[in-house]
Amino acid sequence: MTTSTPKVAPKTDKPNWGTTLKVYLEPASLRMLSLGFSAGLPLLLVFGTLSFWLREAGIDRTTIGFLSWVGLAYGFKWVWSPLVDRMPIPVLTRLLGRRRSWLLASQAVIMGGLVMMALIDPKLALDPIVWCAVAVAFGSATQDIALDAFRIESADTEHQAALAATYQTGYRLAMIWAGAGALWIAARAEVPAAVAGAAATYQQGAWQTAYLVMAASMLPGVLTVLFSPEPARRILPPAKNASEWLKSALVEPFAEFLSRYRWQAVLILALIATYRISDVVMGIMANPFYVDMGFTKDEVAAVTKVFGVIMTLAGTFVGGVLSLRLGVMRVLMLGAALSAASNLLFAWLASRGHDVQALVWVISADNLASGIASAAFIAYLSSLTNVDYSATQYAMFSSMMLLLPKFVAGYSGVYVDHFGYGSFFSATAFLGVPVLGLVWLASRVKSASSP
Repeated sequence: MTTSTPKVAPKTDKPNWGTTLKVYLEPASLRMLSLGFSAGLPLLLVFGTLSFWLREAGIDRTTIGFLSWVGLAYGFKWVWSPLVDRMPIPVLTRLLGRRRSWLLASQAVIMGGLVMMALIDPKLALDPIVWCAVAVAFGSATQDIALDAFRIESADTEHQAALAATYQTGYRLAMIWAGAGALWIAARAEVPAAVAGAAATYQQGAWQTAYLVMAASMLPGVLTVLFSPEPARRILPPAKNASEWLKSALVEPFAEFLSRYRWQAVLILALIATYRISDVVMGIMANPFYVDMGFTKDEVAAVTKVFGVIMTLAGTFVGGVLSLRLGVMRVLMLGAALSAASNLLFAWLASRGHDVQALVWVISADNLASGIASAAFIAYLSSLTNVDYSATQYAMFSSMMLLLPKFVAGYSGVYVDHFGYGSFFSATAFLGVPVLGLVWLASRVKSASSP
């Protein structure tokens, strides 16, 4: 008589949905929510919101356009990222640790710059406003470097997607607050026209109130830094001289990445450089398109700046959950496909003219796709970094992902003038097709250190 061996259900390492969702309530995820808010707050305050303020103060559009160069601080943050990665801040690093000391120092620069901007009237003195904006942008870019390293070192690879999702959620909430929120505060801080008289068209006091509130809004991030644990410290061998320090801080992070992936590094860098090309190139012409289609400022603000950001938040949440369930590379492919396809909806919208309901549907789909792609892409970039060089390597990746798209986007207006909006949006969708192939190839890449 034979006895049958009972069948044992195969074990699976895949977490259930309850465990998957609980990751968003873990302390590390909640910290990223607060720090993401601190990271997203300064951006619009030296770009969109600032340009609104300056234009209301009577500053000409040419000058406002040149002031957009302040944003170069974000594109070249990789230049000083080795300092953030390796150099200690006297006293502060000893008290807080390497990552938290740089986070706190950069937040102090941002808050100080915003307070100074609030106290200066650009109508009377523009240059000080410009230098304060440069300081805020520099502090913000430095905070990004330190925060990326802090996030990567605070959890294992499996949790990076969740941390990226909560980080993006805080970031997007801050953009609503720094955009629509700052305008709302300034509008309600204005003195009634009957009292203000001729000054009713521009009131510096209203903008002063708004920017002081924005500076105070950095405090949750400051408190989070003060009460967060420092990631596990990695002992780095001391440099004997300046040459050796430059080699270990600047050369080795890049050489380590190349040695780890060898010839496959070219493929990975190509993917990084092109992944967001559809979104970035299309985005340059989005606002001119809204104007030419006859959408009002209120319609654009409500649909794209508030509702659109909410849809992006939903997308980042979905992207984070799907990355945990399906894996980052699959969601990276999904995000690339959706981002490119959603541009075709703008081509359809171009044929509709002034149709607010159609705009709502298009923005919903486009921002949802963008959120999914962003969550997966950040998790992917995080997985590429070596924790010994996390700040430098991540800064390199995040800077590289915008260089080619921004260059190509410079010709977007020329294309629209020659071929129209419908053709332009369709062309930006097709720019995303090669990205799908790069994602497929990159999914098969393993580093030299992989088993």
